[in-house]
Formats: sequence, C-alpha cells, structure tokens
Amino acid sequence: MITQIAHVCIGAKDLQESEHFYCEVLGLSKKFDFRKAGELFGFYVDVGNNTFIEVFPETADVAVEKTIIRHLCLEVDDLEALIARVKEHDWDISEKKMGADHSWQAWITDPSGVKIEFHQYTPDSSQILGTPCEVNW
Repeated sequence: MITQIAHVCIGAKDLQESEHFYCEVLGLSKKFDFRKAGELFGFYVDVGNNTFIEVFPETADVAVEKTIIRHLCLEVDDLEALIARVKEHDWDISEKKMGADHSWQAWITDPSGVKIEFHQYTPDSSQILGTPCEVNW
C-alpha cells in the first residue's frame, strides 16, 4: 500500500533564500512553482526517486529549539563532494563522521532553521543490514 515518502513540506522565512539554498547550495533541481495570484507562493524541489521537498512561506513565529520533527535526512552517494559543494557556497556544514548506525553523516541548517542530516550508507549500515544501532547520546 504505502511505497515511500512522497514529499516533506517545510516552511521558509524567505522563499528566495530557501530556493538559493536548496537549488544552488545543495544542487537540487526545482521541479515546479506554486503560484498565487500570479506570484511565487512556494515550490517543489526534486530529491530523486519521485520524492520531493515542498517549500511554502512561513510567517508565524516558530519554536525551532524544540520541534516535533527533529530533522530531515537526505541520502547522498558522495558525502565528501556534497560537503565541498556546500563550502564552495560559503555555507556552514559539519565535518563527515561515522554515525552509530555505521553510516557516514554530516549536518547543515537551512535558512529557516530546518536541520538536515545527510547520510551516505556503507555496507555495514544498519539501514542496509537491519542490525541494531547502539547509541550513546
């Protein structure tokens, strides 16, 4: 019945800044725009395999310190290349490190405060093998 996540919808404090981040800094492709009365009202970013990030303006004050959804995670095939790309755009990103699930990871925050984790799976990743992940945090 359910085959995969279709999209994740996030709010943006500034649509143009968010479009720059997702399309230029991360290198994702914009799939289409949402228009309202002829004006840009949001957009879809293609993450691959028919999955998307949907972005709409957010005008309400949002508590980013303690949210229900803690972050979103995007799979990458070359984490070092992504980190280099992000740094070329003068954006802060964490260094590559091995997670407790035996997957490489790095972290970034989008212009509106959305935390994004990047995963590069390894042959030993819990996501591949289904093995328990012993955490220490």
